[in-house]
Amino acid sequence: MLSPGYPAEMAFFTRGLAQAGADVIGLGDQGADDLPALARDALAHYVQVGDLAAGDQVAATVAELARRVSIDRVECLWEPYMVLAARLREQLGLPGLTVAQTLPFRDKEQMKQLLDAAGLRTPWHVAAETVAEVWAAAERTGYPLIVKPIDGAGSADTYRVGSAAELDAILPSLRHLPRVSVEEFIDGEEFTYDTICADGRVLFENICQYHPRPLVTKMHEWVSPITLALRDLDAPGLQGGRDLGAAVLRVLGFRDGFTHMEWYRKADGEVVFGEIGARPPGARTVDVMNYATDSDLFSAWAQAVTQGRIAEPVERRFNAASIFKRARGAGRITHYEGLDELLARYGEQVVALELLPVGAPRRDWRATTIGDGMVIVRHPELAQALEIAQRFAAELHLYAS
Repeated sequence: MLSPGYPAEMAFFTRGLAQAGADVIGLGDQGADDLPALARDALAHYVQVGDLAAGDQVAATVAELARRVSIDRVECLWEPYMVLAARLREQLGLPGLTVAQTLPFRDKEQMKQLLDAAGLRTPWHVAAETVAEVWAAAERTGYPLIVKPIDGAGSADTYRVGSAAELDAILPSLRHLPRVSVEEFIDGEEFTYDTICADGRVLFENICQYHPRPLVTKMHEWVSPITLALRDLDAPGLQGGRDLGAAVLRVLGFRDGFTHMEWYRKADGEVVFGEIGARPPGARTVDVMNYATDSDLFSAWAQAVTQGRIAEPVERRFNAASIFKRARGAGRITHYEGLDELLARYGEQVVALELLPVGAPRRDWRATTIGDGMVIVRHPELAQALEIAQRFAAELHLYAS
């Protein structure tokens, strides 16, 4: 397991593998004492490397390890090192995504080209390496448009550009990126399609809706992002996204593990692909899915990749939503407002409450999706779940000074 303890949710996947009966060897650049206890206790052995980005060194370390112990699978759920994991599989002759199969999940341009060739609806797109190429793409696409990294994750370094003047203003912020994707802006609601697969079969599927779209939450500090996992996947308007997701998995040849896709539904009902990763969603969304199903999807993933099945049926019992809060002001958290009133009214529906304590330094909202704290709520009825989430978004305030 590459990077078994970082980011933090990787520890739960590592534990899941051990619970599924695997002897888990961790390989990472954290010191053994710096691993979360959850991960450390699940490992049969741990090998620290100086830098996971040093692919040749890591490959040599794994080759030496393979001479002493039988290795059956290589897993990695952290985006930056998925190609490295594929390289190690090829080196050891193990099942799983190859480098060629992994690259389209990392390179958004290659990803969309494959889907275009299969006749699936993607935004118009082009890769650009120079400022001149960005301007040429913008002229062809028209405004508004999206500029984002070819191999990014989430909405980091992603910009909605409404005019030539706005494009001129954001270009300096892109200088550190060797290539960007310039895309048609799709005006519509934004959803996810998340799966756990084994042998090319979808064993579990999930759809979340973002309130509002992630690009809006990136632009405005005062917004409290909501991610709502939907209970009823058969609801009107969702089947097109499910069908699109299944077709994307077939085209990209995905067989085993977690996937996280984003898609749009336009006002006229048309569904449009966004992007997909061969990994679970971040920003605590697996936790949200767990609360929606009363299950442990960290362990379900581990069972799928080691045994080809999920031992217990996963039932969708609730609509569940995460709400991330951003403190007002700068410095350290001084107090909260509205929490007591909200808990008095909705306490039974609150299943997780993790706010920075008073005195803690507030986080940079531009650098982290989770902001300065999180609330997860759930309710079997969609309207009530959304109302509760929106009340926490609007009426819970954190202050810093």
